[in-house]
Amino acid sequence: MAKKEKGKTAKIESKPSKKKAKKEVPECAGEHAHADLQAVQANVPPLDTLFQLAELFKMFGDTTRIRIMCVLFQRELCVCEIAELLEMGQSAISHQLRLLRNAHLVKVKRDGKQSYYSLDDAHVREIYLMGLEHISE
Repeated sequence: MAKKEKGKTAKIESKPSKKKAKKEVPECAGEHAHADLQAVQANVPPLDTLFQLAELFKMFGDTTRIRIMCVLFQRELCVCEIAELLEMGQSAISHQLRLLRNAHLVKVKRDGKQSYYSLDDAHVREIYLMGLEHISE
C-alpha cells in the first residue's frame, strides 16, 4: 500500500514475513538418554495415509452411522427398511448411507429402481467388533 506525501510516494512498512523456522528438538527435563528416533519415524505412515485413516474413523464417530452398520450386519437392506428399523426419515438415512458409501464402508446393489445396501467387506464388521470389545473391557 502506498501513501502520497507532497508529491512523493512513501512506502508503508509491511510486517516482516513469518518464515517457518526449522523445528528445534526440545530437550526434555528427564535424566534419560533418547533412543534413536529414526527407527520410530520410519514406521510412521505418510501424513496423507494418516489423514485417510482419521477420515475413516470419523465415519464411526456418528451414532446413526453406527446403527446403520449394525443393522447391515444382519442382512442386506433397502433405505426404507433401514429407516423403519431405526425409526428415522429416509432422507436422513440416505444422507448417512452416501457418506458410508464414499468411505467404502457400505456398498449398494441396484435391482431395477430399488437399491439394497450391505457392508462393503468383512473389515467393517471387524472394526466395529474391535471397538465394542475395547469399550467392554
